[in-house]
Amino acid sequence: MTATKGFVVPAGGGTHLDMLAPGRFAHLKLFGRETEGSIMMFEETVPPGTKSWFHLHHDSDEVAWVLEGEITFLIGEEVTVGGPGTCAFFPRDVRHAWKNSGAATGRVLFLYTPASAGKYVEDMLERPGRPMTEAERAELGRTYHWEILGPNPL
Repeated sequence: MTATKGFVVPAGGGTHLDMLAPGRFAHLKLFGRETEGSIMMFEETVPPGTKSWFHLHHDSDEVAWVLEGEITFLIGEEVTVGGPGTCAFFPRDVRHAWKNSGAATGRVLFLYTPASAGKYVEDMLERPGRPMTEAERAELGRTYHWEILGPNPL
């Protein structure tokens, strides 16, 4: 598939990614290679208490759209809580983190543009059924220009 043809990912479609935590998984909807590097997008299901890394991306902007649940976002120094319909924008080179702060499982649609930072998530498909080591995570971060800043402060 190429971006010049266009395509549709049906409801419930996408490539399944087990995030190796009970109830946490993603469906990769748009791969960077399918959009000529323009966009990478996935929908993630996040149980209560699930946290992202505290990080930033040097080459891509990121968008998060809350589909279900309550998500707390840290962008720079600002903390915001949002429910369904909330849209968060994480500019490149701005530190950020998120947490499912609600009592129910949430679903969030994540998008990277350009798609380069999303390749980090795509490459997780190459490690089915096993968590990454710290060395693998660091190498992947260097490769796709992520910077892990430390524990999630939320």
